[in-house]
Amino acid sequence: MAGPVENNTKAPFFPEKKIGNLRSKNPVAPRNEAARQASIEKTTSKDAKVDISDGIKDFARIKKAAVGAPPPDNSAKIASLKQSIKNGTYEVDYDGLAEKMMASEF
Repeated sequence: MAGPVENNTKAPFFPEKKIGNLRSKNPVAPRNEAARQASIEKTTSKDAKVDISDGIKDFARIKKAAVGAPPPDNSAKIASLKQSIKNGTYEVDYDGLAEKMMASEF
């Protein structure tokens, strides 16, 4: 009987995978030569334009103004409500309260 056969072309962890030069013997051509690159730039510069409607532009302006605006000063109203509650003269609008509760439920 013959002795054990040495197999040095296989990776020890993955026995089915061969170890060798994984790089291609053919040099890789550049992805886009100058003429192709110019064609790509011409096409994308023409096709990459976006038209934003006036409604969207108006919304953006309004949103920017709302974000930049200072918060409303409700301190006078709050002080008045606190005083009414403290004096016992505050009256609840039960109909308005019920409508708001119903609107939030449905």
